[in-house]
Amino acid sequence: MRPTLSLSTARLQIMTDHFQDFTGKDVRQAIREQNITTPTAGMAHGYAQANVVITPRSLAFDFLLFCQRNPKPCPLLDVTEPGIPEPTKAAPGANLCFDVPRYRVYQKGELVEEPTQIDHLWNEDLVAFLLGCSFTFESAMLRANLPVRHLEVGCNVPMYQTNIPCTPAGSLRGPMVVSMRPLKPAQAIEAVQVTSRYPSVHGAPIHWGNPEAIGISDLTKPDFGDAVPVHPDEIPVFWACGVTPQAMVMETKPDFVITHSPGCMFVTDITDESLAVG
Repeated sequence: MRPTLSLSTARLQIMTDHFQDFTGKDVRQAIREQNITTPTAGMAHGYAQANVVITPRSLAFDFLLFCQRNPKPCPLLDVTEPGIPEPTKAAPGANLCFDVPRYRVYQKGELVEEPTQIDHLWNEDLVAFLLGCSFTFESAMLRANLPVRHLEVGCNVPMYQTNIPCTPAGSLRGPMVVSMRPLKPAQAIEAVQVTSRYPSVHGAPIHWGNPEAIGISDLTKPDFGDAVPVHPDEIPVFWACGVTPQAMVMETKPDFVITHSPGCMFVTDITDESLAVG
């Protein structure tokens, strides 16, 4: 089961443009009011966005260890107290039951629901994790005049499951997922320099060039998100992706996990530049 977005590409682009100058809190309010139920790339310029994983307390330690052992795809920004949906470090006053445009509910590794709110599923046993998102370094790429194709064409970023195994942790294992942005070779070198300053949001690319070397057979068929054009003078550049936990969930099949729908991120109050190093 894959998500389908009802909005046209043109309308999605209009929404992205409208919300790009909003704060993280403003965008969260629009999400809570269900005025945004779509991918959030390009919204709230200057504010870090986050992947969301919500697990029962019994699975939380294994997932915390999974993130620690796999910091490239799973860089931790915040962890909530059990039963409390407020990420007090990343966005005080926010509520993870309402402030994500669209969620994914997995039962035994199967996607069973994609609600826009999860208050009906929340309970005192749940722990939420926020992971860094590549949308932060995209802002840095744009400032460096590097193209970000999915923003140009107004769609979700393409994401692919690879043949690169993550380091297992307890009961959890699975392949790394990557996001892809096409660039000319000289731009790819510059993108390494730009994105390496943001290790807490995946950092530098893990691969560029031949997709088959990392188990991707067809760039026009992403496992998550939307395909984007790759021009003849460009190469695909791949970054570790925070959708990796969803691939892990589908492989290890825990009883119950909630995530964000790919591309539909939680927008924090953390500024992009506060995450930069060097």
